[in-house]
Amino acid sequence: MKVMVVGGGGREHAIIKKLKESDKISEIYALPGNGGIEADAVCVDVKATDLEGQVKFAVENNIDFAVVAPDDPLVLGLVDLLEEKGIKCFGPNKSAAIIEGSKVFSKNLMKKYNIPTAQYEVFDNAEDALEYIKTAPIPTVIKADGLALGKGVIIADTREKAVEGIKSIMQDKVFGESGNRIVIEEFLEGPEVSVLSFTDGKTVVPMISSMDHKRALDNDQGLNTGGMGTVAPNPYYTEEVAKECMEKIFLPTINAMNNEGRSFSGCLYFGLMITKNGVKVIEYNCRFGDPETQVVLPLLTSDLFEIMLKIADKKLDEADVRFSEKNACCVVMASEGYPKKYETGKELTLPSNKNIFVAGAKKQDGQLLTAGGRVLGVTEIADTLEDAVKKSYETVKMVHFDNAFYRKDIGKKALQCKGE
Repeated sequence: MKVMVVGGGGREHAIIKKLKESDKISEIYALPGNGGIEADAVCVDVKATDLEGQVKFAVENNIDFAVVAPDDPLVLGLVDLLEEKGIKCFGPNKSAAIIEGSKVFSKNLMKKYNIPTAQYEVFDNAEDALEYIKTAPIPTVIKADGLALGKGVIIADTREKAVEGIKSIMQDKVFGESGNRIVIEEFLEGPEVSVLSFTDGKTVVPMISSMDHKRALDNDQGLNTGGMGTVAPNPYYTEEVAKECMEKIFLPTINAMNNEGRSFSGCLYFGLMITKNGVKVIEYNCRFGDPETQVVLPLLTSDLFEIMLKIADKKLDEADVRFSEKNACCVVMASEGYPKKYETGKELTLPSNKNIFVAGAKKQDGQLLTAGGRVLGVTEIADTLEDAVKKSYETVKMVHFDNAFYRKDIGKKALQCKGE
C-alpha cells in the first residue's frame, strides 16, 4: 500500500520509521517531510496546512492511506477532505479535532461530563480578564484558546506576571488569533504524565506512559517549549493510577465526544497531573504528542500500520497492541536561543544506526543543515531507565552542529521517583 504522512517534524520521523517496519507498505511519502526524513521516505514539498495541495497529491498519486499527524491540518479538516475522496485516514475529523483546537471547548466538555480538571474561567476580552486577575488565586495558569505550537500556556506566579500574560496574549496577540479567547485556570501541583491512546471512537487502548520536559533549561527553569526530552514509561503512572484514569478520564472522554456527535478516531493525547485530590486533565491533544512519540513508538513491538488500519475500520478491539517492557529516553537537541531567536543553516553530522528523529533540518548541496529550533531527538532503549538515559547522552555526544543546545537532566525526576 502507498502511504502518505502529513507533517515534517520529529514526531513524523518517528511515525515513519515505525511504519517502515510493516510489510504491508510499499511506499511512504512525507508531506512536506524534512532533510532528515528524506532517508526514510520520499519527501514532497507541500505544506501540512495546504489542504488543497495535500488532497491533490493524494488523488494524483493513488495514495491508499493517509496519516495526518500535526494539529493544524487536523483542526482545519484535512481528514474530512481526504475521506471524501475515498482515502482512509488515521486522525480525527474536524468536528472531533476541536478537542485540541479550542481549550474553551475541551474545558466545557470536561465540566459538562464531570471529567476531573482544574477549575477555570473563560474570557473573550482583556478588560474582564484583567479585572478577574485582581482577586484570582496566585499562582494561576493562562491559556490561549486556540493552537499555539504547544506554547500557548503561561504559568504566572505573581499577579504582575498574570497581567503581563493576559496583555501579551489578548492585546499583543503573541499567539495570533488563537488568543482571542483565553482560559484562566487553577494552578495544580503534582507529577505530570502524558498518555497517548489509540481509539476508534468505541475502544480506547492507552499506550506506554511518558514524562515530558517542557521548560527550556535544567531543573525545569526557563521558558516553555514544545518539549526538550521525554522518558517512558513514567514511573508515577502506576497500575492504580492507570485504573483511575481509565474509569474517570479515558472512557468518559470518548463517551462524551460520542454524546456530542464528535466521535474521535486516531490518537488522543491525555496530558495529566497526579494531584493530592486525584488525577486531573491538564490538556487534550488530538494527535501524537511531540516529543512523547519519540519514546513511545520505539517501544511498540506490534505493527503500527496494522493498528492504524484497524482504527480506520472501527475494529480496534481486534488489533494486536503490544509494548516492550524496556525503558526509553529521548534528549532533544535544539538550536541555541530556542524557543526565542536562534540561528539556522549549521552543518549537521549524525551517527549512523541510531534512533535519531530529525525535526528541523534541510538538504542543501548534498549537506544536511539545521533548519529549526528543535533540530532532532536522540532516543535510546535499555532494560533500565538509568541505562536508557546514559545511552541517550552518549549518543548526543556523537551528534555535531554549531550552537547545539540541550538539557542535561532529562530523566532526573523519573530516576528519583524510581530510586535509581
